[in-house]
This record gives sequence, structure tokens and C-alpha cells, in this order.
Amino acid sequence: MQETVGELHKKTSEVFDLPLDQVCIWDYYGQQKHTLMDNMDKTLDDANIQMDQDILVEILTDGNGTIDGGCATSLQENGCMEKDSVSLILDPSHSSLSVAEGLSTNNYASRSCSSEFSQSQYLASPSSDLDNLHGTNTITTRSAPLGLIGLLNLGNTCFMNSAIQCLVHTPEFARYFREDYRQEINWQNPLGMVGELALAFGELLRKLWAPGRTPVSPRPFKTKLARFAPQFSGNNQHDSQELLAFLLDGLHEDLNRVKHKPYIKSKDTDGRPDEEVADEFWANHIARNDSIIVDVCQGQYKSTLVCPVCGKISVTFDPFMYLSLPLQSASARTMTVVVLTSDGSTLPTTCTVSVPKQGRCRDLIQALSNACSLKNEEKLLLAEIRGHSVHQLLEDPLMLLSTIKDDDHLVAYKIPKLMNTVYLQFVHHRQVGSGNINSSMAWETYGIPLLASVSKDEITVGLIRERLQRMLTPMLGSDGTYSSRSSDPCITDGDQGKSSEACLISGENQNDQQHCNTKSTCNMHIQYIDENDTWVDLSLEDKLFALPRLSTSLILFINWSRNDMKKYDTYHFENHPEVFKYTPAPKRSRNEPLSLYTCLDAFLREEPLVPEDMWYCPSCKEQRQASKKLDLWRLPEVLVIHLKRFSFSRSTKHKLETFVNFPIHDLDLTNYVAHKKGSQRQMYELYALSNHYGSMASGHYTAHIKLLDENRWYNFDDNHISPINEEDVKSAAAYVLFYRRTRENASASIGVESSANKNYTFGKR
Repeated sequence: MQETVGELHKKTSEVFDLPLDQVCIWDYYGQQKHTLMDNMDKTLDDANIQMDQDILVEILTDGNGTIDGGCATSLQENGCMEKDSVSLILDPSHSSLSVAEGLSTNNYASRSCSSEFSQSQYLASPSSDLDNLHGTNTITTRSAPLGLIGLLNLGNTCFMNSAIQCLVHTPEFARYFREDYRQEINWQNPLGMVGELALAFGELLRKLWAPGRTPVSPRPFKTKLARFAPQFSGNNQHDSQELLAFLLDGLHEDLNRVKHKPYIKSKDTDGRPDEEVADEFWANHIARNDSIIVDVCQGQYKSTLVCPVCGKISVTFDPFMYLSLPLQSASARTMTVVVLTSDGSTLPTTCTVSVPKQGRCRDLIQALSNACSLKNEEKLLLAEIRGHSVHQLLEDPLMLLSTIKDDDHLVAYKIPKLMNTVYLQFVHHRQVGSGNINSSMAWETYGIPLLASVSKDEITVGLIRERLQRMLTPMLGSDGTYSSRSSDPCITDGDQGKSSEACLISGENQNDQQHCNTKSTCNMHIQYIDENDTWVDLSLEDKLFALPRLSTSLILFINWSRNDMKKYDTYHFENHPEVFKYTPAPKRSRNEPLSLYTCLDAFLREEPLVPEDMWYCPSCKEQRQASKKLDLWRLPEVLVIHLKRFSFSRSTKHKLETFVNFPIHDLDLTNYVAHKKGSQRQMYELYALSNHYGSMASGHYTAHIKLLDENRWYNFDDNHISPINEEDVKSAAAYVLFYRRTRENASASIGVESSANKNYTFGKR
């Protein structure tokens, strides 16, 4: 802001139609009188005036309340006025002055201020109705409905506008922030934002509930938001649910009535009734957390953990601010795996099997074994492939399938059951450029590695070549020497490797492709790296192989020349599908929707913890992968439900376009509450929702809001507001749902009340 203090004085005098020497301006940041702004040459930046902050205007009067001159010369050393003065706090959003966008006056700048003010006239806060003073700042009538003011898009801020409109149209919040909420600001809370977030939100809410239809710029609020949450700074698109989570938590800390949080040591349940333990947990929570956010939005759920080893049961009762419900409610999961054989009996096969979503590795192996008709003398070795080589062998049968991501690449190797085995891993190299065949720079890895198992005591160079010959035989193309396995003398049960030693020739001239007399494959160049990190070529000699000590696997490299690749159908191992390839699901017809109740069932279903959330069992004294079960115990006045539409993995992210059939009226959660002490039904009604349209890369947020006084729905699309029919509220774009306890249940209580009796006009649970 390069405008000067003098320009601000000039604009102020124009607004009040006063001479310059009758106007004094004070820095009034944070509702405190700081410095007199009397250096007219200073820029607003140099005067430390922040964007959209309040300023205090003092208008000099004589003893009879009449405007008088001499402001600049009537100051004493203590900053007081010798003559009487009138103090007016100008909120840039209400007045015709704008500090944020440069000094300007709008079309409705008032010049109707009286030249005679009462000496006691003082506007105590920036939320005071300056429109009543100016009288011409709005063009709408008093009969027009309130709450129909849009928010300007500052550049990819639709996510913020959608979330804010849902919060400011929550009746309890609208009533609270339009009254004097400053008395509850916790200025000293180290977990809060020194009250600034609450003030910024409160002022923005008041602007959105003021008379008129002129869109409001949320820039002051966004500036405060970025100060305390840098992740929301800039012009990038963000998630409206993530913003809501931050806002609710931040507002709670700024408005926490508990000034000094006591230390409370949790007690063991000791077999006590759930009702007693739940009330104790809630009372402990309220002793440290007591705010309008807790009163309105926080509920409580019961969390049960069971140790899979000793059966120890742990029960806790934890607060929640919102529910995040999964949209994929199926208990099964499809997984795609490539199956390769080591005996050359079949070509590589891609198998897609169905396994329990919360199953273990043994479930996947069993499903694959059934799909590929595994024999008794065979077993499947499951491996994760990264960078065209084996990243890890998945040999633990109890490993959770949830640790396998959708974008992983898996291979199941069908190998014989042998004792004291060594795994031979053949990694494919193909020739690139025009380099010499012996040049390492002329090769790149590709495709799916092959794997065979041999006895550790009998490994020879000839045996290595024979195992490779077996696995490659089914992939001989029409240009090969033979076209069927039955014509290959190298693949007989009783003659393993005797004639194949002459089939794979480690020759220097790969361009000279000659077929061997035994009608075998073309030449292959095989290498490995020894313990000295030296590349070693395997010769034709059938000698014992010097295997590194204690090694259970050996990595070998097949160097494929261009001519070699023409002889084989290498596409069989070139393409490796992901475990699950995401494709946009077809939109559900409204005759076959996914019910919100089904999503709740999936959320509350018992399931094992993921490995990174291992639980320390107090009985076993070890970390255990316990099973977890959630139950709703205490429901809030306003229930926020987040539909988990966005899915992330290591390298991909996508959005679920699932249509969820959510009730607008009569959401009945009675049967979902584990605590049955209350006799009244738990009924809720939808009043707001945040929508997301489009993809993750180029999406757009809007809000559907119901004005309860009008009993009518509106679409809030940034600064554009339009009425919509109730039947159009439901769509596949619904992302965050806001439900309010119905009036007949507004005072229903489940368990103890949230806090001591407060003088609020809204109900308590």
C-alpha cells in the first residue's frame, strides 16, 4: 500500500464532508488505540497499516458538540485532545474507504453525516452498524431476506467460499457471532490464533448477514487464514473439507472458555459400565475444551480395540468433530497379478481375483492358487516389482492386503517346492542406441523379471541356462525355429539341460544369429555382478557356480538384442498391469444409489488397524495389529458428514463420482447410537452442503444452502446466488453434508450435558 497518510486524510474528510484540519486518524489495530497518524508524507506501509484493518477517526468539536477546527494543534503530549472530540471506528468493509484495494470511495459514499455530534457518541466496535449512520450504503429494502450475499472469488478460492457459506449459515453460529462473542475470546491460548481467526470469521459472518446483496470480498479473512495456515496461502485450489477441519479446530481454540487447561490423568475402565466411563471421558474433555464449537459440532464415539494375540479389550470414548465416511462399501477387493511359471508349461497369465478387503496375504495366494490350478508339488511366490526387478518377496502369510497399494505391480511365480533353494532372478536388458553389445551404456531394463528356483548345492552355469531356456520356450514366435513345446528336446522331464547347453550361446557377435542343431532358441548373452561389483559373462562351460556365501538369490541379466526380440513374443512380459487400474465408475442411476446408511455401516464396521497404526497391548507389552470397532455414542446438534470422494496412492489420485442417496429430511440415526439411555429418536435434517464438480485437477466448489426462515434452497456459486428446487440438492457432487438436529429433538440429551448451564438460546445435547 503505497498511498500516503495524507491521501487517507483527504479521503476521510471527503466522506464526512469536513475540512482536513477537523479530522484526526489513529492506528486502531486489534481494537486498541495506537499511534496518531499525523505524518502526512508516510506511506500506509511505513505507518504499519495492515490490509483491511480498522482505523479510528476523531472529529474535533467545540464544547457544545459543534464541529470545530484545529485538530492538528490541539494534541497534548499524552495524545489526548484539548477540545472535545467524536470518535468513529471505520471498518473498511462497512465504510466507503478501502485500505485493502487502495484508497477509493464507492458509489454510495455518504456525505450525510451531521455536523453536530453528541460528545458521548462512540461506535464501540467495527461491527457497529455504520450503515445506520451513513444511511445510504444499501439499496435493498428491509423486507428483503438476509443471508443472500455471495463471496468474491479471489483466484481459486471457491473451496473457501463454499466452506464459509456452510458455516455462516449454521443457525447456531450465525446467532453467536452476530451477538457479542468477543467476551469469550481466549486471547492467551497457546493453541489458538490470539483471537484473530475468530475476529476475522466473526466480521466476515456479520458482513454476509448484513442487509443488501453486494458481494463481499473475503480477502481480509484469507489474509488472516494464510497467516496461521500457510498451506491455504497463494492461489492454489484446496480441499473444502480440509479447510473446514482447520476452521472448526481454530475457532474452538480461539473461543475456548477454559483459560488454563487442567492436567487430567485417564483412569482404567476396570470393567465399569460404558455409561459411567463415557461420561467420565466427556467430562474430562469438557474440562479442557469448552467452546461454541464443542457445544454445537462435537460428538463422541466409542472405540474398541481387541488384541489378536491375547484378546485384551481396550475401550475409549473419544470426541469427534465430523464423520468421514467411505464410499466404497464393498467388503471385497479385486487384485490383478501376473502369474509366471518356471517350468515353461504356460505363457505368463494375468489373473484378477477377488479377496477380502481386510484380508491377508494368504487370502490372495489362495485365490491365485485356485485360479491357476496350482499342483500339490508347487507353490506360489508373491513378489512386488519395482523398476523391472523384484523389490521384495511377500512371504509373510499374515501381511495385510491393505498394505498393497492400487498402483503396485505384483507377480506370482509358480515354482516347485524344494529344500535349500536359491532363487534365480532374470532381469531383462534390451539394446538401445547403437552402442557395442558389451557396453553397459547400450542397455536398459524393461519388462517383468523371470524367476526360477534351483537347489543350492547343484547350481551350475548349464543349469542356469537350462532354467532360462525352459521359461522362454513358450514365448517363441512364429519366426522361431520351432513353434510348440513338444518339439523342444530341451524340455523333457528326464533330460534337463543335456542338450540345452548348446542352445544358449554367449557369443560376441549378436548380429550373426544362427540356429543351433538342436532346434533351440537364438543366442542369449547372460551376465551377473559378482561380489566385487564386476560384470561377469557366463561361459558355455558347465561348471559349478561360485555362489556368494549365505545368498538365497542371484540376480542375472539377459541382454536382449534387437534380433533376439524378433524371435520371441516378448510382449508377454513387457506390459505389467497395476494391482487395480482405476477407471471412472459409471454414474449410479437414482434407482440404484449408494445409501448414506450403507456408508455409515462401512464406517462403523470392525477392521484391523493398518501397520503404521499398531497398538501397544498393555497385556502383551508389545505392538499389536489390533482390530478396531467404532460406535456412535453421543451425537452433536450439528452433524457434519464428509464423503471421502478423493483417493490417493503413491503416484495417482482420483475422485469417486459415486452418487450417494442422502436424506434431506428425517436422517434417522437412532439405531446407530450404541448408548440407548435416551428415549427420543435421533433425527436430523439437511440444511447445507459443499459440492465438488469436475476432476481433482480442474474442479469447482459450490454450496447448497437452505434459508430456514424462508424454507427455501439456494445455490451459492461464489458471488452468484440463485434459488434451486429441493429435488436438485442431491447430486454426485455432494461432498460435505451439514445436518441439524430437528426441532422436536433439539433439546434431547444423550448422557451428560456438554458443559455447565450456559445462557444460550439454542439447545444443548
